[in-house]
Amino acid sequence: MSYNATGNSASRRIAGLLDDGSFVEIGSAVTARNTDFNLQAKDTPSDGVITGYGVIDGNLVYVYSQDATVLKGAVGEMHAKKIANIYEMAMKMGAPVIGMVDCAGLRLQEAADALEAFGGLYFKQAMASGVVPQITAIFGMCGGGLAVVPGLTDFTFMEAKDGRLFVNSPNALENNEISKCDTSTAEYQSRTAGLVDGIGTEEEVLSQIRSLVCMIPANNEDDLSYEECLDDLNRACADLENAAEDTGIALATISDSNVFFETKKEYAKEMVTGFIRLNGMTIGAVANRSKVYDAEGNAESFDKVLTVDGCKKATDFINFCDAFSIPVLTLTNVTGYEATKESEKDMAKSVAKMTYAFANATVPKVNVIVGQAYGSAYVAMNSKSLGADMVYAWPNAEIGMMDSALAAKIMYVDADAETLEEKAAAYKELQSSPLSAARRGYVDAIIEPADTRKYLIGAFEMLFTKREDRPNKKHGTV
Repeated sequence: MSYNATGNSASRRIAGLLDDGSFVEIGSAVTARNTDFNLQAKDTPSDGVITGYGVIDGNLVYVYSQDATVLKGAVGEMHAKKIANIYEMAMKMGAPVIGMVDCAGLRLQEAADALEAFGGLYFKQAMASGVVPQITAIFGMCGGGLAVVPGLTDFTFMEAKDGRLFVNSPNALENNEISKCDTSTAEYQSRTAGLVDGIGTEEEVLSQIRSLVCMIPANNEDDLSYEECLDDLNRACADLENAAEDTGIALATISDSNVFFETKKEYAKEMVTGFIRLNGMTIGAVANRSKVYDAEGNAESFDKVLTVDGCKKATDFINFCDAFSIPVLTLTNVTGYEATKESEKDMAKSVAKMTYAFANATVPKVNVIVGQAYGSAYVAMNSKSLGADMVYAWPNAEIGMMDSALAAKIMYVDADAETLEEKAAAYKELQSSPLSAARRGYVDAIIEPADTRKYLIGAFEMLFTKREDRPNKKHGTV
Protein backbone atom coordinates (compact mmCIF):
# COMPACT_ATOMS: atom_id res chain seq x y z
CA MET A 1 0.00 0.00 0.00
CA SER A 2 1.26 3.47 -0.89
CA TYR A 3 -1.18 5.08 1.54
CA ASN A 4 0.46 7.30 4.14
CA ALA A 5 -1.69 8.43 7.06
CA THR A 6 0.79 11.17 7.92
CA GLY A 7 0.85 12.58 4.38
CA ASN A 8 -1.42 15.15 2.75
CA SER A 9 -4.90 16.25 3.79
CA ALA A 10 -6.60 13.58 1.64
CA SER A 11 -4.84 10.75 3.44
CA ARG A 12 -5.18 12.47 6.80
CA ARG A 13 -8.96 12.58 6.40
CA ILE A 14 -9.10 8.88 5.61
CA ALA A 15 -7.07 8.17 8.74
CA GLY A 16 -9.43 10.31 10.82
CA LEU A 17 -12.51 8.60 9.42
CA LEU A 18 -11.60 4.91 9.56
CA ASP A 19 -10.59 2.57 12.36
CA ASP A 20 -6.83 2.64 12.93
CA GLY A 21 -4.88 0.61 10.41
CA SER A 22 -7.96 -0.61 8.54
CA PHE A 23 -7.56 1.27 5.24
CA VAL A 24 -6.55 -0.65 2.13
CA GLU A 25 -5.82 1.47 -0.93
CA ILE A 26 -6.99 0.45 -4.40
CA GLY A 27 -5.48 1.93 -7.56
CA SER A 28 -2.51 3.69 -5.99
CA ALA A 29 -0.44 3.32 -9.19
CA VAL A 30 -3.03 4.98 -11.43
CA THR A 31 -1.95 8.26 -13.05
CA ALA A 32 -3.36 10.48 -15.79
CA ARG A 33 -3.02 8.87 -19.24
CA ASN A 34 -3.79 11.98 -21.30
CA THR A 35 -0.79 13.76 -22.84
CA ASP A 36 -2.46 16.83 -24.35
CA PHE A 37 -1.13 20.25 -23.34
CA ASN A 38 2.02 18.60 -21.95
CA LEU A 39 0.02 16.95 -19.15
CA GLN A 40 2.52 14.07 -19.03
CA ALA A 41 5.10 16.50 -17.66
CA LYS A 42 3.02 16.99 -14.53
CA ASP A 43 3.19 14.53 -11.66
CA THR A 44 -0.28 13.07 -10.97
CA PRO A 45 0.12 10.44 -8.22
CA SER A 46 -3.07 8.36 -7.82
CA ASP A 47 -4.51 10.83 -10.35
CA GLY A 48 -5.49 13.12 -7.52
CA VAL A 49 -7.81 10.80 -5.59
CA ILE A 50 -7.10 8.15 -2.96
CA THR A 51 -9.57 5.26 -3.18
CA GLY A 52 -10.01 2.09 -1.15
CA TYR A 53 -11.86 0.46 1.69
CA GLY A 54 -11.71 0.15 5.47
CA VAL A 55 -13.95 -0.16 8.50
CA ILE A 56 -15.79 2.19 10.86
CA ASP A 57 -16.43 0.55 14.21
CA GLY A 58 -16.21 -2.76 12.38
CA ASN A 59 -18.52 -1.72 9.51
CA LEU A 60 -17.08 -2.10 6.01
CA VAL A 61 -17.09 1.13 3.99
CA TYR A 62 -15.61 2.25 0.67
CA VAL A 63 -13.98 5.67 0.54
CA TYR A 64 -12.48 8.15 -1.86
CA SER A 65 -10.62 11.27 -0.84
CA GLN A 66 -9.58 13.95 -3.32
CA ASP A 67 -6.05 15.28 -3.13
CA ALA A 68 -5.94 19.04 -3.73
CA THR A 69 -2.14 18.94 -4.08
CA VAL A 70 -2.50 17.13 -7.44
CA LEU A 71 -3.71 19.63 -10.07
CA LYS A 72 -5.83 21.19 -7.29
CA GLY A 73 -7.85 17.98 -7.10
CA ALA A 74 -9.32 18.49 -10.57
CA VAL A 75 -11.30 15.51 -11.89
CA GLY A 76 -9.75 13.82 -14.90
CA GLU A 77 -10.65 10.65 -16.76
CA MET A 78 -8.77 8.19 -14.53
CA HIS A 79 -9.73 10.13 -11.39
CA ALA A 80 -13.45 9.69 -12.14
CA LYS A 81 -12.98 6.06 -13.19
CA LYS A 82 -11.28 5.26 -9.88
CA ILE A 83 -14.27 6.61 -7.96
CA ALA A 84 -16.71 4.78 -10.25
CA ASN A 85 -14.78 1.56 -9.59
CA ILE A 86 -15.21 2.07 -5.84
CA TYR A 87 -18.95 2.41 -6.40
CA GLU A 88 -18.99 -0.80 -8.42
CA MET A 89 -17.25 -2.68 -5.60
CA ALA A 90 -19.49 -1.16 -2.94
CA MET A 91 -22.63 -2.34 -4.73
CA LYS A 92 -21.26 -5.87 -5.12
CA MET A 93 -20.26 -6.08 -1.47
CA GLY A 94 -23.18 -4.10 -0.07
CA ALA A 95 -21.33 -1.38 1.83
CA PRO A 96 -21.68 2.43 2.07
CA VAL A 97 -19.62 4.82 -0.07
CA ILE A 98 -18.09 7.87 1.60
CA GLY A 99 -16.61 10.58 -0.60
CA MET A 100 -14.36 13.36 0.69
CA VAL A 101 -14.40 16.24 -1.76
CA ASP A 102 -11.72 18.89 -2.25
CA CYS A 103 -11.69 19.71 -5.94
CA ALA A 104 -11.12 22.55 -8.39
CA GLY A 105 -13.56 21.07 -10.93
CA LEU A 106 -13.09 19.14 -14.14
CA ARG A 107 -9.59 18.89 -15.65
CA LEU A 108 -9.49 21.18 -18.69
CA GLN A 109 -6.59 19.31 -20.33
CA GLU A 110 -8.76 16.18 -20.66
CA ALA A 111 -12.05 17.80 -21.72
CA ALA A 112 -14.26 15.16 -23.40
CA ASP A 113 -12.45 12.24 -21.74
CA ALA A 114 -13.00 13.78 -18.31
CA LEU A 115 -16.65 14.52 -19.11
CA GLU A 116 -17.29 10.98 -20.33
CA ALA A 117 -15.75 9.46 -17.19
CA PHE A 118 -17.56 11.97 -15.00
CA GLY A 119 -20.87 10.98 -16.59
CA GLY A 120 -19.98 7.39 -15.74
CA LEU A 121 -19.63 8.44 -12.11
CA TYR A 122 -23.10 10.04 -12.18
CA PHE A 123 -24.45 6.77 -13.57
CA LYS A 124 -22.84 4.68 -10.85
CA GLN A 125 -24.26 7.01 -8.20
CA ALA A 126 -27.72 6.72 -9.71
CA MET A 127 -27.50 2.93 -9.82
CA ALA A 128 -26.25 2.80 -6.22
CA SER A 129 -29.13 4.95 -4.96
CA GLY A 130 -31.31 2.82 -2.69
CA VAL A 131 -28.79 -0.04 -2.83
CA VAL A 132 -26.04 1.28 -0.55
CA PRO A 133 -25.97 4.49 1.51
CA GLN A 134 -23.95 7.32 -0.04
CA ILE A 135 -22.30 10.02 2.06
CA THR A 136 -20.36 13.08 0.88
CA ALA A 137 -18.10 15.28 2.99
CA ILE A 138 -16.97 18.59 1.49
CA PHE A 139 -13.69 19.96 2.82
CA GLY A 140 -12.72 22.34 0.02
CA MET A 141 -14.19 23.35 -3.32
CA CYS A 142 -17.17 21.46 -4.76
CA GLY A 143 -18.40 23.48 -7.70
CA GLY A 144 -20.12 23.18 -11.07
CA GLY A 145 -20.94 19.66 -12.13
CA LEU A 146 -19.27 18.24 -9.04
CA ALA A 147 -22.03 19.85 -6.93
CA VAL A 148 -24.40 17.27 -8.42
CA VAL A 149 -22.42 14.53 -6.63
CA PRO A 150 -23.65 15.50 -3.11
CA GLY A 151 -27.09 16.03 -4.65
CA LEU A 152 -27.08 12.38 -5.70
CA THR A 153 -25.93 11.12 -2.31
CA ASP A 154 -28.08 10.48 0.75
CA PHE A 155 -26.22 12.61 3.31
CA THR A 156 -23.84 15.54 2.94
CA PHE A 157 -21.54 17.22 5.44
CA MET A 158 -19.41 20.36 5.07
CA GLU A 159 -16.36 21.76 6.78
CA ALA A 160 -17.62 25.07 8.14
CA LYS A 161 -14.63 27.28 7.26
CA ASP A 162 -13.14 26.08 3.97
CA GLY A 163 -15.96 24.03 2.44
CA ARG A 164 -17.54 25.59 -0.66
CA LEU A 165 -20.51 24.11 -2.52
CA PHE A 166 -22.09 25.70 -5.61
CA VAL A 167 -23.31 25.00 -9.13
CA ASN A 168 -22.81 28.63 -10.15
CA SER A 169 -20.37 30.72 -8.12
CA PRO A 170 -21.95 33.53 -6.05
CA ASN A 171 -20.52 36.19 -8.37
CA ALA A 172 -22.09 34.51 -11.41
CA LEU A 173 -25.62 34.80 -10.03
CA GLU A 174 -27.84 37.52 -11.46
CA ASN A 175 -27.91 40.66 -9.30
CA ASN A 176 -25.56 39.10 -6.76
CA GLU A 177 -21.94 39.17 -5.78
CA ILE A 178 -20.22 37.35 -2.97
CA SER A 179 -20.23 40.25 -0.49
CA LYS A 180 -24.04 40.45 -0.77
CA CYS A 181 -24.73 36.75 -0.36
CA ASP A 182 -22.17 33.97 -0.37
CA THR A 183 -24.32 31.09 -1.57
CA SER A 184 -21.38 28.67 -1.46
CA THR A 185 -20.88 28.59 2.31
CA ALA A 186 -21.69 25.72 4.62
CA GLU A 187 -24.15 27.92 6.50
CA TYR A 188 -26.10 28.82 3.34
CA GLN A 189 -26.13 25.26 2.02
CA SER A 190 -27.29 23.82 5.35
CA ARG A 191 -29.76 26.51 6.42
CA THR A 192 -31.18 27.84 3.13
CA ALA A 193 -30.51 25.30 0.37
CA GLY A 194 -31.03 22.29 2.63
CA LEU A 195 -28.51 20.09 0.84
CA VAL A 196 -26.18 19.74 3.83
CA ASP A 197 -26.98 17.63 6.90
CA GLY A 198 -24.22 18.80 9.22
CA ILE A 199 -21.34 21.26 9.41
CA GLY A 200 -18.33 21.66 11.67
CA THR A 201 -14.57 21.34 11.82
CA GLU A 202 -12.87 18.54 9.91
CA GLU A 203 -12.76 16.42 13.07
CA GLU A 204 -16.42 17.12 13.84
CA VAL A 205 -17.52 16.23 10.31
CA LEU A 206 -15.62 12.93 10.39
CA SER A 207 -17.09 12.16 13.81
CA GLN A 208 -20.62 12.83 12.53
CA ILE A 209 -20.07 10.46 9.62
CA ARG A 210 -18.76 7.73 11.91
CA SER A 211 -21.85 8.09 14.12
CA LEU A 212 -24.18 7.98 11.11
CA VAL A 213 -22.56 4.90 9.59
CA CYS A 214 -23.05 3.04 12.86
CA MET A 215 -26.80 3.84 12.86
CA ILE A 216 -27.86 3.01 9.30
CA PRO A 217 -27.94 -0.30 7.39
CA ALA A 218 -24.99 -1.19 5.16
CA ASN A 219 -27.26 -1.88 2.19
CA ASN A 220 -30.87 -2.48 1.19
CA GLU A 221 -30.86 -6.20 2.03
CA ASP A 222 -28.60 -6.98 4.99
CA ASP A 223 -29.38 -4.91 8.05
CA LEU A 224 -26.72 -5.18 10.73
CA SER A 225 -27.46 -1.78 12.25
CA TYR A 226 -28.95 -3.20 15.44
CA GLU A 227 -27.06 -2.93 18.70
CA GLU A 228 -27.67 -4.15 22.24
CA CYS A 229 -30.02 -1.95 24.22
CA LEU A 230 -28.63 -1.07 27.64
CA ASP A 231 -31.54 1.24 28.46
CA ASP A 232 -34.69 0.23 30.37
CA LEU A 233 -37.33 -0.84 27.84
CA ASN A 234 -40.07 0.31 30.23
CA ARG A 235 -38.37 3.57 31.17
CA ALA A 236 -40.93 6.26 31.89
CA CYS A 237 -40.27 9.56 30.15
CA ALA A 238 -41.28 12.03 32.82
CA ASP A 239 -42.55 15.44 31.64
CA LEU A 240 -42.39 14.33 28.00
CA GLU A 241 -45.53 16.37 27.30
CA ASN A 242 -43.42 19.49 27.89
CA ALA A 243 -41.46 18.58 24.74
CA ALA A 244 -44.53 18.51 22.49
CA GLU A 245 -43.39 21.75 20.87
CA ASP A 246 -39.68 20.95 20.57
CA THR A 247 -40.04 17.40 19.32
CA GLY A 248 -36.29 17.12 18.81
CA ILE A 249 -36.05 16.96 22.60
CA ALA A 250 -38.95 14.48 22.71
CA LEU A 251 -37.23 12.14 20.25
CA ALA A 252 -33.96 12.22 22.18
CA THR A 253 -35.87 11.55 25.41
CA ILE A 254 -37.62 8.40 24.18
CA SER A 255 -34.56 6.99 22.37
CA ASP A 256 -32.25 4.36 23.87
CA SER A 257 -29.69 6.20 26.02
CA ASN A 258 -31.09 9.45 24.54
CA VAL A 259 -29.30 8.90 21.20
CA PHE A 260 -30.68 11.12 18.41
CA PHE A 261 -28.87 11.76 15.13
CA GLU A 262 -30.66 14.71 13.53
CA THR A 263 -30.41 15.20 9.77
CA LYS A 264 -30.56 18.57 8.01
CA LYS A 265 -30.60 20.18 11.44
CA GLU A 266 -30.46 23.80 10.26
CA TYR A 267 -32.93 23.44 7.38
CA ALA A 268 -36.71 23.77 7.75
CA LYS A 269 -36.51 23.54 11.54
CA GLU A 270 -40.30 23.25 11.77
CA MET A 271 -39.90 19.66 10.55
CA VAL A 272 -37.54 17.36 12.47
CA THR A 273 -35.93 14.35 10.78
CA GLY A 274 -33.33 11.98 12.16
CA PHE A 275 -32.52 8.58 13.61
CA ILE A 276 -33.22 7.23 17.08
CA ARG A 277 -32.89 3.76 18.60
CA LEU A 278 -35.65 1.79 20.27
CA ASN A 279 -34.60 -1.52 21.85
CA GLY A 280 -31.43 -1.35 19.74
CA MET A 281 -33.35 -0.92 16.46
CA THR A 282 -32.69 2.12 14.27
CA ILE A 283 -35.89 4.10 13.68
CA GLY A 284 -36.32 7.01 11.28
CA ALA A 285 -38.21 9.86 12.94
CA VAL A 286 -40.24 12.66 11.33
CA ALA A 287 -41.89 15.23 13.58
CA ASN A 288 -43.60 18.61 13.44
CA ARG A 289 -41.89 21.22 15.62
CA SER A 290 -43.08 24.65 16.75
CA LYS A 291 -40.18 25.59 19.04
CA VAL A 292 -36.45 25.00 19.10
CA TYR A 293 -34.64 25.57 22.38
CA ASP A 294 -30.94 26.31 22.49
CA ALA A 295 -28.50 25.38 25.25
CA GLU A 296 -29.38 28.56 27.18
CA GLY A 297 -33.12 27.84 27.06
CA ASN A 298 -33.91 30.49 24.45
CA ALA A 299 -36.64 29.44 22.01
CA GLU A 300 -37.05 29.98 18.28
CA SER A 301 -40.74 29.67 17.41
CA PHE A 302 -42.58 28.40 14.32
CA ASP A 303 -46.21 28.07 13.35
CA LYS A 304 -47.71 24.58 13.58
CA VAL A 305 -48.00 24.29 9.82
CA LEU A 306 -46.58 22.29 6.95
CA THR A 307 -44.13 24.28 4.84
CA VAL A 308 -42.71 23.63 1.39
CA ASP A 309 -39.18 23.11 2.73
CA GLY A 310 -40.40 21.00 5.63
CA CYS A 311 -42.30 18.67 3.30
CA LYS A 312 -39.30 18.35 0.98
CA LYS A 313 -37.08 17.51 3.94
CA ALA A 314 -39.52 14.88 5.21
CA THR A 315 -40.07 13.35 1.75
CA ASP A 316 -36.37 12.74 1.10
CA PHE A 317 -35.94 11.26 4.56
CA ILE A 318 -38.95 8.92 4.30
CA ASN A 319 -37.77 7.70 0.89
CA PHE A 320 -34.34 6.88 2.33
CA CYS A 321 -35.87 4.98 5.25
CA ASP A 322 -38.19 3.00 2.99
CA ALA A 323 -35.36 2.13 0.57
CA PHE A 324 -33.28 0.71 3.41
CA SER A 325 -36.13 -0.88 5.41
CA ILE A 326 -35.84 1.51 8.36
CA PRO A 327 -39.14 1.77 10.31
CA VAL A 328 -40.67 5.25 10.48
CA LEU A 329 -42.04 7.07 13.52
CA THR A 330 -43.94 10.35 13.31
CA LEU A 331 -44.83 12.83 16.05
CA THR A 332 -47.73 14.89 14.76
CA ASN A 333 -48.63 18.43 15.87
CA VAL A 334 -49.93 20.38 12.88
CA THR A 335 -52.86 22.71 12.21
CA GLY A 336 -52.61 23.48 8.49
CA TYR A 337 -50.37 24.89 5.77
CA GLU A 338 -48.09 27.90 5.57
CA ALA A 339 -50.03 30.68 3.90
CA THR A 340 -47.71 32.98 1.93
CA LYS A 341 -47.59 34.00 -1.70
CA GLU A 342 -44.13 32.47 -2.09
CA SER A 343 -45.05 29.12 -0.53
CA GLU A 344 -48.26 28.78 -2.53
CA LYS A 345 -46.23 28.21 -5.71
CA ASP A 346 -44.97 24.85 -4.46
CA MET A 347 -47.20 23.95 -1.52
CA ALA A 348 -49.60 21.56 -3.23
CA LYS A 349 -46.86 19.59 -4.98
CA SER A 350 -44.54 19.42 -1.96
CA VAL A 351 -47.34 18.18 0.31
CA ALA A 352 -48.36 15.71 -2.41
CA LYS A 353 -44.82 14.32 -2.57
CA MET A 354 -44.71 13.88 1.21
CA THR A 355 -48.16 12.29 1.20
CA TYR A 356 -47.03 9.89 -1.53
CA ALA A 357 -43.83 9.06 0.35
CA PHE A 358 -45.75 8.09 3.48
CA ALA A 359 -48.39 6.13 1.55
CA ASN A 360 -45.84 4.39 -0.67
CA ALA A 361 -43.52 3.34 2.18
CA THR A 362 -43.96 -0.33 3.13
CA VAL A 363 -41.81 -0.22 6.27
CA PRO A 364 -43.45 -0.32 9.73
CA LYS A 365 -45.06 3.06 10.36
CA VAL A 366 -46.18 4.40 13.74
CA ASN A 367 -47.71 7.80 14.47
CA VAL A 368 -48.04 9.55 17.83
CA ILE A 369 -50.33 12.59 17.91
CA VAL A 370 -48.72 14.79 20.55
CA GLY A 371 -50.74 17.98 20.05
CA GLN A 372 -53.11 19.27 17.41
CA ALA A 373 -53.89 17.30 14.26
CA TYR A 374 -56.14 19.35 12.01
CA GLY A 375 -57.44 18.94 8.51
CA SER A 376 -55.66 17.48 5.52
CA ALA A 377 -52.31 18.58 6.95
CA TYR A 378 -52.86 15.96 9.67
CA VAL A 379 -53.89 13.39 7.08
CA ALA A 380 -50.61 13.96 5.22
CA MET A 381 -48.57 13.36 8.40
CA ASN A 382 -48.68 9.55 8.38
CA SER A 383 -52.31 9.20 9.46
CA LYS A 384 -54.18 5.91 9.71
CA SER A 385 -55.82 6.57 6.35
CA LEU A 386 -52.39 6.90 4.70
CA GLY A 387 -51.32 3.50 5.97
CA ALA A 388 -49.90 4.05 9.45
CA ASP A 389 -49.83 0.65 11.15
CA MET A 390 -50.33 2.00 14.66
CA VAL A 391 -51.57 5.43 15.75
CA TYR A 392 -51.33 6.63 19.35
CA ALA A 393 -52.55 9.90 20.83
CA TRP A 394 -51.74 11.72 24.04
CA PRO A 395 -54.79 12.60 26.19
CA ASN A 396 -54.53 16.32 25.39
CA ALA A 397 -54.41 15.76 21.61
CA GLU A 398 -56.98 17.36 19.31
CA ILE A 399 -57.89 15.54 16.11
CA GLY A 400 -60.32 16.88 13.54
CA MET A 401 -61.04 19.53 10.95
CA MET A 402 -60.07 22.61 12.93
CA ASP A 403 -60.03 24.30 16.31
CA SER A 404 -63.38 23.69 18.03
CA ALA A 405 -64.02 27.38 18.74
CA LEU A 406 -63.54 28.28 15.08
CA ALA A 407 -65.76 25.37 14.00
CA ALA A 408 -68.54 26.60 16.29
CA LYS A 409 -68.30 30.12 14.83
CA ILE A 410 -68.62 28.75 11.30
CA MET A 411 -71.54 26.45 12.11
CA TYR A 412 -73.41 28.97 14.32
CA VAL A 413 -72.79 32.29 12.65
CA ASP A 414 -75.41 34.32 14.53
CA ALA A 415 -75.09 32.67 17.94
CA ASP A 416 -74.23 34.61 21.09
CA ALA A 417 -71.00 34.11 23.04
CA GLU A 418 -72.55 31.71 25.56
CA THR A 419 -73.98 29.50 22.83
CA LEU A 420 -70.71 29.53 20.92
CA GLU A 421 -68.83 28.43 24.03
CA GLU A 422 -71.32 25.62 24.61
CA LYS A 423 -71.18 24.44 20.99
CA ALA A 424 -67.38 24.64 20.92
CA ALA A 425 -67.17 22.41 23.98
CA ALA A 426 -69.60 19.95 22.41
CA TYR A 427 -67.68 19.97 19.13
CA LYS A 428 -64.41 19.33 20.92
CA GLU A 429 -65.86 16.32 22.72
CA LEU A 430 -67.76 14.86 19.77
CA GLN A 431 -65.39 15.63 16.89
CA SER A 432 -61.93 16.73 18.10
CA SER A 433 -61.07 14.60 21.12
CA PRO A 434 -58.69 11.64 20.94
CA LEU A 435 -61.46 9.49 22.40
CA SER A 436 -63.74 10.45 19.52
CA ALA A 437 -61.03 9.45 17.02
CA ALA A 438 -60.36 6.23 18.93
CA ARG A 439 -64.04 5.28 18.85
CA ARG A 440 -63.93 5.55 15.08
CA GLY A 441 -60.75 3.47 14.83
CA TYR A 442 -58.53 6.33 13.66
CA VAL A 443 -56.47 6.11 16.87
CA ASP A 444 -55.46 2.72 18.25
CA ALA A 445 -54.81 3.80 21.82
CA ILE A 446 -54.72 6.89 24.01
CA ILE A 447 -51.48 6.77 25.98
CA GLU A 448 -49.90 8.84 28.71
CA PRO A 449 -46.89 10.81 27.43
CA ALA A 450 -44.62 9.19 30.02
CA ASP A 451 -45.42 5.75 28.58
CA THR A 452 -44.61 6.69 24.96
CA ARG A 453 -41.25 4.91 24.84
CA LYS A 454 -42.73 1.67 26.19
CA TYR A 455 -45.58 1.67 23.68
CA LEU A 456 -43.33 2.47 20.73
CA ILE A 457 -40.90 -0.32 21.56
CA GLY A 458 -43.79 -2.74 21.77
CA ALA A 459 -45.31 -1.52 18.50
CA PHE A 460 -42.13 -1.72 16.45
CA GLU A 461 -41.32 -5.13 17.90
CA MET A 462 -44.77 -6.34 16.88
CA LEU A 463 -44.34 -4.84 13.40
CA PHE A 464 -40.87 -6.31 12.88
CA THR A 465 -42.09 -9.00 10.46
CA LYS A 466 -44.42 -6.70 8.52
CA ARG A 467 -44.81 -7.54 4.82
CA GLU A 468 -46.84 -5.38 2.50
CA ASP A 469 -47.21 -5.43 -1.28
CA ARG A 470 -48.03 -2.58 -3.62
CA PRO A 471 -49.70 -2.65 -7.05
CA ASN A 472 -47.35 -3.98 -9.71
CA LYS A 473 -45.88 -1.02 -11.60
CA LYS A 474 -42.53 0.35 -12.71
CA HIS A 475 -42.66 3.31 -10.31
CA GLY A 476 -44.96 6.10 -9.23
CA THR A 477 -44.92 9.51 -10.88
CA VAL A 478 -45.64 11.87 -7.98
